[in-house]
Amino acid sequence: MKFRLDQDSLGKVKIPSDAYYGAFTGRAIQQYHVTGNKAHENLIKSFVMIKRSAAVANMKTKAIDQKRGKAIVSACDKILSGKHVDQFVVDMINSGAGTAFNMNSNEVIANVALEVLHKKKGQYEHLHPNDHVNMSQSSNDT
Repeated sequence: MKFRLDQDSLGKVKIPSDAYYGAFTGRAIQQYHVTGNKAHENLIKSFVMIKRSAAVANMKTKAIDQKRGKAIVSACDKILSGKHVDQFVVDMINSGAGTAFNMNSNEVIANVALEVLHKKKGQYEHLHPNDHVNMSQSSNDT
């Protein structure tokens, strides 16, 4: 299996190269392997609808530029059509107020959006999971 190094504010994490999740999710998989139960597809799609709606609202208020916003919307549409649902991998029993699932969602959407922008997974200087996908949201609110 091939790997890539994904980096966040806490450091680098070795991630399978074909994975769309990132460093935060990689750590969460190791730390919160409690039940082996992953999120139901309906929960995933509901969460992605929230992320999509936030991107649309952020474009309308000019909080995010059209290029990034449209890439996020496109990524969400791909996931809503059933693609990449297998990338939502954190155990449903995880930290606090669902932070791990929220970040898993942000990372998957960001990496799919990066591909829409013809960038490589993990090139977060172009589109960031927290700064852009999670813009105007809180893990506790989402």
